[in-house]
Amino acid sequence: MMIFVINVIFALLWAAVSGSFTLLNLAFGFVLSAIALYLLREQTGGTGYLFRARRILSLFLLFMKELALSAWKVATLVLSPTMNLKPGIFAFPLTVDRDFEITLLANMITLTPGTFSVDVSDDGRFLYVHAIDCSDKEAAIRDIQNGFERKILEAFR
Repeated sequence: MMIFVINVIFALLWAAVSGSFTLLNLAFGFVLSAIALYLLREQTGGTGYLFRARRILSLFLLFMKELALSAWKVATLVLSPTMNLKPGIFAFPLTVDRDFEITLLANMITLTPGTFSVDVSDDGRFLYVHAIDCSDKEAAIRDIQNGFERKILEAFR
């Protein structure tokens, strides 16, 4: 986050030195300073927030993909003549341990059709999830671990 603040300060310095505080010139200064900070990433001790932005975008794209796939799956389940559903609640073992990450994971699960985050255990080790079809709990746990949870860890650590 500190690198982003430095980038904004450099963009403002660029605008001051060039004498033009137009939006286009500020954006150019921002891009120019982002490139400079990227080139100096080894000296600043960070990989750069541009890589984090790319990982956050990857998380968002995964969420949109899962949203579309699960909406399709729920629609086909509901419209099928025989609804062989086994709804249930399972305990998802959490790898994420920060409150923000747990909240983000729980919200992503809840916003995906067919699943709903019910509660977090008192010790913060499990997230209880209700699924419309809980016939294969291990596959559901594996999907969340290899999908949302892995991308959250990549994006925010």
